[in-house]
Amino acid sequence: MFGWLIGRRGRHGFDLTDWMAFGFLGLGVFLMLGPVLWLVLSSFKTEAALQEYPPKFLPLAPIERMVEGFDQPLQMFTVTAGEHAGRELAQVRRIGLNAQMVDPANPSERLNVAISDREPLREFGIATENYTDVFSRFNFMLYFWNSTFITVVATILTVLFNSMAAFALAKYKFTGRNAVFVLIIATLMIPPTITLVPLFLVISEMGMVNSHWGVIWPAIATPTGVFLLRQYMLTIPDDLLDAARMDNASEWKVYWKIVLPLSAPALAVLVIFSVMWRWNEFLWPLIVLNRSEVFTLQLALNSFQGELQTSWSNLLAMTVLTLLPITIVFAFLQKYITQGIAQSGVK
Repeated sequence: MFGWLIGRRGRHGFDLTDWMAFGFLGLGVFLMLGPVLWLVLSSFKTEAALQEYPPKFLPLAPIERMVEGFDQPLQMFTVTAGEHAGRELAQVRRIGLNAQMVDPANPSERLNVAISDREPLREFGIATENYTDVFSRFNFMLYFWNSTFITVVATILTVLFNSMAAFALAKYKFTGRNAVFVLIIATLMIPPTITLVPLFLVISEMGMVNSHWGVIWPAIATPTGVFLLRQYMLTIPDDLLDAARMDNASEWKVYWKIVLPLSAPALAVLVIFSVMWRWNEFLWPLIVLNRSEVFTLQLALNSFQGELQTSWSNLLAMTVLTLLPITIVFAFLQKYITQGIAQSGVK
């Protein structure tokens, strides 16, 4: 089952090309999945652990202990040098490069320790409250529903409209067909920021500000989707469509019953792209939506960042939850990506 993973070119062991291949693949996996793994582990760290420098890979939380005479728990440190070397002390306050500390067994005596002569005591701890706070502090399910509705509806409309345009450009012969296709592709060279103002004016005149439909409609026709599907539909034999027409099949039935099923790999690629575009979209929803009850998850993530303080623990936890739907969609449809892109002529 895993022969492809442990296969090698050398007859009696790994040769140089095997080591280079596995090294290159390992480096690629590390560069792609390393930041994701760091994000997931960091989402289980406490706020104090996230503020530590240098940062730690595992969620190691500083150990705190209640000391007599203090209302709040104090962070514990191990003194590594100086006259108090080897002792475990609790920090009362930090003053410049020195810290005022006490021994939990003798809290009445204050000790001065250089911050370079101590190491914080840590223990492995998973801060599950980062995720529970997301549901208590914010209406996470409302934002999740808003993003899901926009993503699903926009993806369905994108696949429908783009496939219709691609079908017409691939299978119908009419004057100016190539010019229309070139014009569609040329829109890729227009920066999206240039169209923000006219798009907003149109949406405002149609009364779609603070509406999910104001986010959905402007982006359902994409030149990338038209190009991807057209290139794939060109590989479908025209004789097959002509045979269906001879059997009295309407143009809609030819499109719906023959062309779309045969274009399933390219449609799957477009679905993945569309879900990623709509789910991660931030700028356009930020312009159109200004009421919190219609916010998407991406706009809700932005609300975690304050002017003076940012709740990084909750922000990272919500980021992980936001990535889950994209990961699930990709896991189910990834087998179509290589086939769909390769057969569509995308290099």
